[in-house]
Amino acid sequence: MSNDQTREKDAVAGLAPSPETPLLDRVKTPDDLRQLEDSDLPALAEELRREMVSAVSVTGGHLGAGLGVVELTLAVHKVFDTPRDRLIWDVGHQAYPHKIITGRRDRIRTLRQGGGLSGFTKRAESPFDPFGAGHSSTSISAGLGMAVARDLSGGDHKVVCIIGDGAMSAGMAYEAMNNAGAMDKRLIVILNDNDMSIAPPVGALSAYLARLTSSGTYLMLRDIAKQLARRLPKSWERRAARAEEYTRTVWSGGTLFEELGFYYVGPIDGHNFDHLLPVLRNVRDADVGPILVHVVTQKGKGYAPAESSADKYHGVGRFNVVTGAQERARSNAPSYTHVFAESLIEEAERDARVLAITAAMPSGTGLDRFAERFPERCFDVGIAEQHAVTFAAGLAAEGMRPFAAIYSTFLQRAWDQVVHDVAIQKLPVRFAIDRAGLVGADGPTHAGAFDIPALACLPGFVVMAAADEAELKHMVATATAHDAGPIAFRYPRGEGRGVTMPERGEVLEIGRGRILQEGTAVALLSLGGRLGAALEAAEQLASFGLSTTVADARFAKPLDEALIRDLAREHEVLVTLEEGSIGGFGSHVLAMLAREGLLDRGLKVRSMTLPDRFIDQDTPKCMYAEAGLDAAGIIKTVFATLGREMRAADVAGAERA
Repeated sequence: MSNDQTREKDAVAGLAPSPETPLLDRVKTPDDLRQLEDSDLPALAEELRREMVSAVSVTGGHLGAGLGVVELTLAVHKVFDTPRDRLIWDVGHQAYPHKIITGRRDRIRTLRQGGGLSGFTKRAESPFDPFGAGHSSTSISAGLGMAVARDLSGGDHKVVCIIGDGAMSAGMAYEAMNNAGAMDKRLIVILNDNDMSIAPPVGALSAYLARLTSSGTYLMLRDIAKQLARRLPKSWERRAARAEEYTRTVWSGGTLFEELGFYYVGPIDGHNFDHLLPVLRNVRDADVGPILVHVVTQKGKGYAPAESSADKYHGVGRFNVVTGAQERARSNAPSYTHVFAESLIEEAERDARVLAITAAMPSGTGLDRFAERFPERCFDVGIAEQHAVTFAAGLAAEGMRPFAAIYSTFLQRAWDQVVHDVAIQKLPVRFAIDRAGLVGADGPTHAGAFDIPALACLPGFVVMAAADEAELKHMVATATAHDAGPIAFRYPRGEGRGVTMPERGEVLEIGRGRILQEGTAVALLSLGGRLGAALEAAEQLASFGLSTTVADARFAKPLDEALIRDLAREHEVLVTLEEGSIGGFGSHVLAMLAREGLLDRGLKVRSMTLPDRFIDQDTPKCMYAEAGLDAAGIIKTVFATLGREMRAADVAGAERA
């Protein structure tokens, strides 16, 4: 493409024109960035923004957040001596520009691909990623730990945490700030405010005040005043503190952060280098306790389709750079998330007690559609899974039928609440667990690997797993009707299997599985989304002369013990399958078989789970093949269990299955 064509394309997309000699080509690492003049940074920011749009259009990923922090990314790396100074990005959604200028530009188009760059910060990937992320609200806790370690070891480097306003809604962030303020450690927290309405207008006066209040002289005087107040009689100290608080509140706001022990600076324009650079240099050089810099940015900044999008292109698939139109995979089957949302709406139309709760993931869980239909019965509690679970417990205690729709990977954050506030009290909270199993491009931080072991060990819990979209509809109906205690159902990410959908969900008998096909030699007992692979494997095994039964357990707890007994007594081999870690469904089946002495009769049993390691991002198909949980892996397990060698032709046939 010629330079003229490139500039025309950029203009249509709302991007700044491409320069003749790109500055970005000169910036391999932040050391190169620090050699540039401050006046070069606006042009570099536009080139970096253009590079990011181009890369994500190929790979898909989180676009809007990164576009919003381009100037902030450059300013931080310009001012601080990274990687010696530690820079911690919360969540990592916004770290793509950071990756480009920290030696990874040549691999940026492998983002979220198999064998490529992670979509989040990752310690093993670069020394510029001192702390890995993927879940939100961890940066300040990690940064405080690094600051304490620095001081104990006699270091003098800086620790900088960048956290978004959404991540700041989680309690963990405030716990960390409270601790940091009490310890009075040198720590810099940058609040990237791209959505909240807490900031007054950002202009020349606020920029001047931010520079003034971040200056060494001002901070030193405030520190002296604070130390002096502590030496006054208690009544005088309280009066002095109230006067100081009133004065800074009038000028700047930020009282909440100051009460937590932070020096508050801001708000400042996060897209204006004339505002960013002097403030960051001031806080870098300040020899005081923790400082919070409040930076206001625009999500999706500089790319017209993102700026005009409702979600600012938070998460996107591949897209056309000029139009912003995203590629959509064509499928005849609805997504599991869509089926859950529509099924819950149907149940809510019949029962006014049905409520829905999400922890800052309304579109990801499908509850945005539920909220449109029942706005007064849908609650987004922010990034606060612990609160979400106990909030649901309170609703259940008063006779409501709450559904807490939470990704498997995020439910981990609320484990104590699930045990203490729900299970022990036998409260009928319904857990809709999305993204069960391996999830593809988001990799190990978002894999739903541990919910079955975590929930199935709890007394009184019912745990279900949907093998297809019709089963999910039945499980929503079953959960609605179940008032005897807590109940959970898990389902994968992506499209269903294309089965015929029932008009209405059927209430399943608790603890009863189903047999899909009967055989005599091998039994495959699947829980959840591996049923399709089990059916493929059974077809291939039949061609090898191994008559195979395929059963869908439906329930990890309570087990269908009658079904398991029959399978154990009537087959030579019993293989359990699940999209979860060891300690889950298969372990419960093995315990039951041992308890009843069924293992003493020569039955060959194998439990197929996710391997005991984290699997990096790739397509789900490739990830399940790596885990050995595809049809080929099942066939190999059966052959190994029987002690039979697989010929080369058998292996080829299994891999085609």
